[in-house]
Amino acid sequence: MRYTLEKLSFLFLGLFLVHFAGAQQVEENNQGEFNDFTYRRGNIYRSATGKPGPNYWQNGADYKINVTLDDEEHTITGSIAIHYTNNSPEALDFVWLQLEQNRFTEDSRGTLTTPIQGNRYNGDTDGGYELTNVSATVGKRGAASDKYLVSDTRMQVFFSEPLPAKGGEATIKMDFSFKIPVKGMDRMGRLDVEEGTIYALAQWYPRMAVFDDVKGWNTEPYLGAGEFYLEYGDFEYAVTAPADHIVVGSGKLLNPSEVMSKEMQNRMDQAMKSDTTVYILKPEEVADPSTRLKQDGTLTWKFKIENSRDVAFASSKAFIWDAARINLPSGKTILAQSAYPKESDGIEAWTRSTEYSKASIEHYSEMWYEFPYATATNVAADIGGMEYPGFNFCGYKSKGESLWGVTDHEFGHNWFPMIVGSNERLYPWMDEGFNTFINHYSTLAFNDGEYPSDLNQTRKYIAYFNRETREGIDTYPDVVNVNNLGMTAYMKPGIGLIMLREYILGHERFDNAFKSYINTWAFKHPQPTDFFNHMENVAGENLNWFWKGWFYGNENIDLSLDGVYPYGGNYVLALSSKGGIPMPVVIEVTFVDNSTERFTLPVEIWQRGDQWNHLYKTDKEVKSIEIDPDKVIPDINISNDKWPSQIYSEE
Repeated sequence: MRYTLEKLSFLFLGLFLVHFAGAQQVEENNQGEFNDFTYRRGNIYRSATGKPGPNYWQNGADYKINVTLDDEEHTITGSIAIHYTNNSPEALDFVWLQLEQNRFTEDSRGTLTTPIQGNRYNGDTDGGYELTNVSATVGKRGAASDKYLVSDTRMQVFFSEPLPAKGGEATIKMDFSFKIPVKGMDRMGRLDVEEGTIYALAQWYPRMAVFDDVKGWNTEPYLGAGEFYLEYGDFEYAVTAPADHIVVGSGKLLNPSEVMSKEMQNRMDQAMKSDTTVYILKPEEVADPSTRLKQDGTLTWKFKIENSRDVAFASSKAFIWDAARINLPSGKTILAQSAYPKESDGIEAWTRSTEYSKASIEHYSEMWYEFPYATATNVAADIGGMEYPGFNFCGYKSKGESLWGVTDHEFGHNWFPMIVGSNERLYPWMDEGFNTFINHYSTLAFNDGEYPSDLNQTRKYIAYFNRETREGIDTYPDVVNVNNLGMTAYMKPGIGLIMLREYILGHERFDNAFKSYINTWAFKHPQPTDFFNHMENVAGENLNWFWKGWFYGNENIDLSLDGVYPYGGNYVLALSSKGGIPMPVVIEVTFVDNSTERFTLPVEIWQRGDQWNHLYKTDKEVKSIEIDPDKVIPDINISNDKWPSQIYSEE
């Protein structure tokens, strides 16, 4: 049956009168949804504008590490010297370090909190650190202390005298070793392939815990889902490996002439001048000993990276190795490189890895903030996907769209949390969610959309938002149901930023604020309130209602167009907000002549209550009206977004 506008208006007139009358009555308002929901006032350390305050500080840690890889015993053995600077306003009697390899023991907290059926974060239990020769010295002439204690994945090292505030320096040294796990909780480990073993080394050295102005020492144990929170500093590290191995790592290789044949060096020089991929070690050369600098013994590969929070590396005699030039907006050029076994070779697979890596780094550098490191390295391993500064581990079986997606995602992490150093262990949405958001635009840009973006249609996630078992973004990663982690840490916060850019603020206001946030907090430690405050101050918008509802709540969006009625030659739109999260209302009107008009009602209409009547003035006959015509918001009930509704349309 086809209904005319007059018939529809008559049908809904009674409903409208009830709606109109109810909306005019005094009712409880929704001001609580628009008020501050947490302490967001500034102080001397963090300003109300979401910037570091006049007395902001953070401590620093510079590392010098030397390790040897034993490919028969599958062990790492080495020494570390950490130069630690206490920029805080208080003296420190001790420091805390992270010992993530201790997760791989039978009695670790992570092992004991893993469900019987297991999950992604299963790991070997025959590992853990052996530590010797521990010493901690304040200044250059202080007495060395050998007092320390180890508690699960944390290590407390004591000083013989307090480490002075506001610039006091100390040196912490120790020797360490551990057995490299096969299964390293999908973040590190080893993989046997036909030509040898791939060693993916991460969380491989004792790392300084963060001491900040918010919590003091951040000593949350490493359980599995929660990732990392680390200080910034300069790293110099050397890896001694069998002579037939190729070693790639975070940062710049300092001694190519000492570890690479002349032919490899020439090819690397070609790659640094090429926008297409150049082989450093070809597939047919992997098993040929003559391609190496020497045939037996060991070689020591030396790397350096500055202003970084971490380093990772990989070593194997099974690597195919290729590279290409990355062009940065400043005119600087750096290196994209990939290392993978012949099992991953092929134009539909890892042969395109360097192409993907180059495109990803170039896009993010142009759109958000320039990549700061000398190399961007992608390594094939038995790891779904894991990121470190300038360095990825990605699944060695990944191909095509899957390989692009994981490569782009892991490289995106260089912006969150490698450049913007948020606390992943507590707030995964500040790195995973923000990264998922920037991945959306990188994927749209790559080869003019060769692969689809997961965030192209937010409404495909409505099934999750309608589940009673859904959880909020603010749920801690080690507490959240593993089945929900993908939504709470990745997709929901990513969708939140999509809504901010595409629906609430618009591109210009959002981009100004988001770029400013990245630039302001680059190589620093922002908290959630710093992000909220900074976005609001730069964009010029009070977004309490959005942060509270979407990021710190578990309600949903359900905007409803309850009816459309003629009124004095114009139209009254009866609207309601049936979900727990208010939103601006983007409305598209289609006229009988098929022309259209759009307008937006501000979010403040919902401060007064959950119903609103809008008088739409026009001298044209209206054919249909729709809320959110571009389907940007994941409105959980699409049946009440249009007028006439589907049930009145001709079948």
